Amino acid sequence: MSISNPVETTSDTSAPLPEELDALVERLKAVRLGIGQVIFGQEQVVDETLITLLAGGHALLIGVPGLAKTRLVETLGTVLGLEDKRVQFTPDLMPADIIGSEVLEEAESGNRLFRFINGPVFCQLLMADEINRASPRTQSALLQAMQEKNVSVAGTRHELPAPFHVLATQNPLEQEGTYPLPEAQLDRFLIQIDVSYPSLEAERRMLIVTTGTSESDPEEVMSAEELMSAQRLVRRIPVGTSVVEAILELVRAGRPEITDMEDVRRDVAWGPGPRASQALMLAVRARALLDGRVAPSVDDVVALAAPTLRHRMALNFAARADGTTISEVVERLVARVT
Repeated sequence: MSISNPVETTSDTSAPLPEELDALVERLKAVRLGIGQVIFGQEQVVDETLITLLAGGHALLIGVPGLAKTRLVETLGTVLGLEDKRVQFTPDLMPADIIGSEVLEEAESGNRLFRFINGPVFCQLLMADEINRASPRTQSALLQAMQEKNVSVAGTRHELPAPFHVLATQNPLEQEGTYPLPEAQLDRFLIQIDVSYPSLEAERRMLIVTTGTSESDPEEVMSAEELMSAQRLVRRIPVGTSVVEAILELVRAGRPEITDMEDVRRDVAWGPGPRASQALMLAVRARALLDGRVAPSVDDVVALAAPTLRHRMALNFAARADGTTISEVVERLVARVT
């Protein structure tokens, strides 16, 4: 695409040098290869997860059990050189089990004082496994951490390590024993990744490799510092005016209060906010970089529209009763920019 008349959105207006881009593209190819030795198939899921991390965001992976969601997160932690931790969400999980708590200790002098013990959220890559099995109160314990990159306990703020990413897995809501995530927390996820069943060839390969006597272990390819450098480079990638306008048209058309689309006004209870535009802007830049391109195009907006918008919109009761789905609404929105 033409990148004339680019729009810059950060204080650092210097475009990345070709050498920087080439070096990072090669490193990302090695990252993909390292993940592919452990995760069979699921190329789109892997790419969307990498896009999320390059954009500096959090991802929500939705799929039935057994689709290697947990394995993917563990592999990413190793390949990207991140300190990773895992929390298994259950109905009796408490907020302190995630962010940590203060304990009363007695010193040798006899004085008593409180000491803060870090919870598992103090890591660089947190896996929130089956996040929708915990109560909304516990789910909300991640809100400040995800948005502010710190937590507050007893009036004291504790900074989280950098980079900090949450990759949460979720069972489909129609399964028993789950709770829908609060809308405010859903909005904190950069994209929602739907994990489907692997292809026949991928499942055949997985079947042979994982039931044998030896199985490949992931190896570190990047470091945390290199990932943060890549995230800074993503924000320096120029974005053409046509891409910016496509993002704005797509997101604003999904808001029933201001859209000119009659079906959106009829079916949508609430639409995507400004955070959706920000997420899409970062995601299209990251996707272009992952593909080895110097700037995003409208095709990137189209490809990432559904992952970015489907968890930031809700249908009203009448639309759900008629069998309308969010995916159908997003498809109609995408038709406006194609």
